[in-house]
Amino acid sequence: MNGQELVSSSPRHPRTPSDTNHFVLTFENNRFASELFGQFDQNLKLLEERLNIDARARGNSVVISGDVVTTNQARRTLDYLYEKLQKGGSVERSDVEGAIRMAVAADDQLSLPTMERKAKLTMAQVSTRKKTIIARTPTQDAYIRALERSELVFGVGPAGTGKTYLAVAHAAQLLERGAVEKIILSRPAVEAGERLGFLPGDMKEKVDPYLRPLYDALYDMIPADKVDRAITAGVIEIAPLAFMRGRTLANAAIILDEAQNTTSMQMKMFLTRLGENARMIVTGDPSQIDLPRGVKSGLVEALQLLNGVEGISIVRFKDTDVVRHPLVGRIVRAYDSTYAVDAAEDVSRQD
Repeated sequence: MNGQELVSSSPRHPRTPSDTNHFVLTFENNRFASELFGQFDQNLKLLEERLNIDARARGNSVVISGDVVTTNQARRTLDYLYEKLQKGGSVERSDVEGAIRMAVAADDQLSLPTMERKAKLTMAQVSTRKKTIIARTPTQDAYIRALERSELVFGVGPAGTGKTYLAVAHAAQLLERGAVEKIILSRPAVEAGERLGFLPGDMKEKVDPYLRPLYDALYDMIPADKVDRAITAGVIEIAPLAFMRGRTLANAAIILDEAQNTTSMQMKMFLTRLGENARMIVTGDPSQIDLPRGVKSGLVEALQLLNGVEGISIVRFKDTDVVRHPLVGRIVRAYDSTYAVDAAEDVSRQD
């Protein structure tokens, strides 16, 4: 344990009930302790809010009181974040949120009474020379692990859950390791439709606006000059889905983003491009389909047809996995609940 734990009693937090806990965590490095607690103890306040505990800073120590389960979750959260600081990392609000989610999930997974409570948090991570990304939700953790073990991974769910960002990070990691020779990033240019020809510039300039999120993720993982050189050399290729037809993609990490906007034939075409020593990642949000009415999404169909196929992993993100502004998760829930009601009303009218 990074923080030294001292159990004590307090008139404000008596230990009489069997389901309450009260202890003191002391961290040796004063500077790290200050960063851990946050400016004006904002990280401790976040712990109190999320876990319904009491966390009071006293110098380089923190007094934690509350339910046995949640105080242990707080301890594991603080120990993990302190270790992150010791390794040269930083602690932002999003890091605290992620560590809390993982601590809670670790307890939720302990369904058998004989299982020991986890003493330390372990989170999957993706590392490149420029950046290390650590899972911030249990689903992100499962996604990263699926990317490591499976040749074809589907990451589906709402915006803001890190599906595309983690996929690009994993591809960059594979390229740096020498596990693949190139990265291929693709999206269907559905938003442009037949209007591509009316946009100014050559084909690259026409489609770049639709591929911008992939560029942004790449520049986060790899220094900009190296990205530019790799694109020029063809080591990194960014192209619309239509450019994949007729190719066999071998020794590559291939990502199809916004896959909900593929047709059935496009999805089949893309998936059958998989060549030797290739890894393929398909991301999308089935709730944001921009295809013409009556056209079935290739992503929705693929998820149905390929569920349970050996070598394929399907990871489904939920609104609780949103790691952008907390308001984004609430927006997603509001829209999803409204659409669910509308769908139910449509079915009842058809009956």
